[in-house]
Amino acid sequence: MAQEDSLFIGASRKPDDSYQQREELLLKYGNRHGLITGATGTGKTVTLQILAEGFSEAGVPVFCADVKGDLSGIALPGEPKDFLLKRAEAVKLDPYEFHKTPTIFWDLFGEQGHPIRATISEMGPLLLSRLMNLTNAQEGVLNIAFRIADEEGLLLLDLKDLQSMLANMATRSDELSARYGNVNKASVGAIQRSLLVLEQQGGANFFGEPALRISDLMRTDRDGRGMVNVLAAEKLMTNPRLYSTFLLWLLSELFEQLPEVGDPDKPRLVFFFDEAHLLFNEAPKALLERIEQVVRLIRSKGVGVYFVTQNPLDVPETVLAQLGNRIQHALRAYTPRETSAVKTAAGTFRPNPDFNTFEAITSLGTGEALVSTLEEKGIPSMVQRTLIRPPSSRIGPLTPEERRRVMDASPVAGQYDQMIDRESAFEILQKRASQSAQGEAPSNGGGWTLPDFGGNRNGNQRTSQPRPSNRQTVTEAAVKSVVRSVGSTLGRELVRGILGILRK
Repeated sequence: MAQEDSLFIGASRKPDDSYQQREELLLKYGNRHGLITGATGTGKTVTLQILAEGFSEAGVPVFCADVKGDLSGIALPGEPKDFLLKRAEAVKLDPYEFHKTPTIFWDLFGEQGHPIRATISEMGPLLLSRLMNLTNAQEGVLNIAFRIADEEGLLLLDLKDLQSMLANMATRSDELSARYGNVNKASVGAIQRSLLVLEQQGGANFFGEPALRISDLMRTDRDGRGMVNVLAAEKLMTNPRLYSTFLLWLLSELFEQLPEVGDPDKPRLVFFFDEAHLLFNEAPKALLERIEQVVRLIRSKGVGVYFVTQNPLDVPETVLAQLGNRIQHALRAYTPRETSAVKTAAGTFRPNPDFNTFEAITSLGTGEALVSTLEEKGIPSMVQRTLIRPPSSRIGPLTPEERRRVMDASPVAGQYDQMIDRESAFEILQKRASQSAQGEAPSNGGGWTLPDFGGNRNGNQRTSQPRPSNRQTVTEAAVKSVVRSVGSTLGRELVRGILGILRK
C-alpha cells in the first residue's frame, strides 16, 4: 500500500505510454460504494482480489462471493512468476511481497466452507416471496402466515415450521379469512409446492439454526488485518434467485444491526456483490426502491458496497448514482446494445482530455481499466487509464486439501457445523394436533388437526427436547418485537419492510 490512508490500485498511463501516476482509493471514501464492470476475461476477479487484499491490510473486514472458485487463492501466498514481476515493475510496486490474506470460507450448502444459515423469520415474507416467485395473492397469504405466527408465539425457524404453519392455515381457512381476508387453499397449496422446490434446491440447508452472527463477518486477526469472508458460490449460482436473495438479506441484516457511525476514517466492512445483475433481474418496483434506499443509507453504518458485473446497464440508474468509486475493464461494442452499454459507461466518468473515454473502454487490454475514485471533498477524480497492480496472494483456486486446512484453522471452526433443531412452530403445532386427536383442550387455543410431516431434514426422528440455541426464545422474541415497534429508527423500519418483519 502506498499510504496508510489509501489503497494502491495501479498506475495510470501517460500520453507517452509510460505508467507513472499512482491511482489510489482513499479509505475514508471506501464506504461511498463502488462499481467494477467489464467483459468476461478482462480481469474483474483480480481487481476484486487486490481490493480485498488492500482493505484487509488496512484492518477492514471484507465479504465477497467466489462465483468461479478463482478467488479462493487469496488465502495463500502468491508465487513470483514472470508476468507478475513485470507487472509490479511497470506500476512501480516496490517492494512487491507475496503473502496470504486471512480468510474464512463460507458455503450455504456447507460443502466448501462453514455453513451459513438464517431463520425463516429473519428472511421475512417479502424476500421469501421473491425467492419463490410468488404471485401477489400468494404473497398476501404468506404475510398472513407470518402475522399469525407472531400473534400465536410460533417461531418460524426452518422450512418444516413454515410448511406446518401453512398446513394449519389450510385447515382454518374459513376462520382466518374472516379475520385477515381471503386465505385461499389453492394459494396455500401453491406456496407449499414452491417450498418443496426450494427444499430440493438446498433451501433446507440454509434455513435453520444456528443462524449466522453478523459479528463473525467483521473479525480481524491478531495482526489487526481484516478477515476476508469468501462465499463459495459455484453451486449456489445454479439457483441465482437464492444467491441474490441471500446477499440482499445479508446486506439488510448488516444495515439493521450496525449502529450509525457517520463518515469513519475507514469502512467497518466492505461488501462485494459479484454477478450483481442477478439482484435486479425481475425484481418488483417496490423491492428495487428498497434496495436503492438501503444502498444509500448503509453508508452511514460504515459499510461500503461494491457491485461487480459485466455491464453497467445491469445496475439501475438510481443505484448507479450512489456508486462513487468506478473501475471499468474492457467492454466490446459489436452490437447496438453493447454500444449503448459502452456509451453509458463512458458517460459516468469525469472526462480526461488526454483520451476518448468511449474508445478507451473498447481498447483496454487484460488487466487494464479506467479508474475514477473520490478525491478530497468527495469529488470524483478525472478518469485514468490504469494498469492494475498484481495481487500478493495466489491467482487461481485452492485445492480441496488446501481449502480444508484453511477451514480447520478458521476462528469459527465448529461453531456452525452442527445444525440445531429446537422447539418451534412444527413441534408446537404437532402437540396441538395430538391434543385435539385425544379430545384434550389444546395448550394454546384452537382445535385443528395437522398432517404429520415426519422426521427432520435427514429423515431421522425429531428430538422432543429443545436444544440450546444462540437465538432468542419466544418470550425474548416478543419483547424484542415490542421494543422495536416502540423505539425503532427510520432505517430499521425500512429494513424490516424488506424482511417482512413488523411492517407498518
